Amino acid sequence: MGEPQPILEPLTPAAIFVVVTIDEGGEETVRNLLADINGLRRSIGFRVPGAGLTCITSIGSAAWDRLFAGHKPAELHDFPGFTGARHTAPATPGDVLFHLKAESHDACFELAMTIADRLAGAATIVDETVGFRYFEQRDLLGFVDGTENPEGRAATAAALIGDEDPNFAGGSYVIVQKYTHRLADWRALPVEEQQQVIGRTKLADVELSDDDKPANSHVAINTLIDPDGSQLQILRANMPFGSVADGEFGTYYIAYAATPSVTERMLSRMFLGTDRAAYDRILDFSVAVTGTSFFTPTIDFLDNLPSAPWEPTQLAPPGGEADPPSPSGTPPNSTTGALGIGTLKRSSRS
Repeated sequence: MGEPQPILEPLTPAAIFVVVTIDEGGEETVRNLLADINGLRRSIGFRVPGAGLTCITSIGSAAWDRLFAGHKPAELHDFPGFTGARHTAPATPGDVLFHLKAESHDACFELAMTIADRLAGAATIVDETVGFRYFEQRDLLGFVDGTENPEGRAATAAALIGDEDPNFAGGSYVIVQKYTHRLADWRALPVEEQQQVIGRTKLADVELSDDDKPANSHVAINTLIDPDGSQLQILRANMPFGSVADGEFGTYYIAYAATPSVTERMLSRMFLGTDRAAYDRILDFSVAVTGTSFFTPTIDFLDNLPSAPWEPTQLAPPGGEADPPSPSGTPPNSTTGALGIGTLKRSSRS
């Protein structure tokens, strides 16, 4: 198993989530950044002692095919999206995810700026979300978030690939979604009813008993039990985000798992319901506005990237010739001539 990226490390007070799409012809610039990302993180982190700066870098399915030749993670695919009778989890674009964490915001911000500078002219930032720690690890709904995250060996088993896909052991699948909260509607509910929606007490963060916990509560919907009685788990690294001026308040949902099927099953239950509930009632107050899937390779993978698809990797077939490498190492059939020069295009925030 290669050395995992710092998926298992605890949450920090500051985080920035950056999702980019690769522009046509930008593949080599992105590969160069992926190869340098750990060194950039070390360089910036050294300048901010005690910040504990980390960067978890993940790659989407379509981007993987554009960037790497050879093996692909066995379960890497695009986020499927979920459309229920009442609520929808959209699938939105994203080729590379940078999950930046630190004890202080300045370290995250400096690395985010460096990433943007390196990708200028080669990629488009489609989402940048600034997360922060909120009282006692609570979300902006006022409830503690992440209480049931696995710990120790259970966290490793839940989040990291093992022998089932030996080429990518130590990696992880990650799904991200932005949820915006209808705070006025939420605050209009009595605390007792809010607890029924979540399935936990608000102040003490104690799970309600099975007799008191509704089948459509967030906790009940997201508790998955295998036929053998074991609980299926994922590792969440959710963070609140918001803007008082814009009136936007939400939760950035980010779930790492050894298989995306567990996370997708939870989301399916939330949006499509179960045999006991039509949907997760939290969705009446929290609206999904993005949804993207990625694979998080090991540090070793990033430090020693496999060949690019446009590089010759095999002998020429009988009677033919292998395609020569394209000039300057740019992907074949590229029409943009992108050299990583120019201003990075940014979309408006979701």
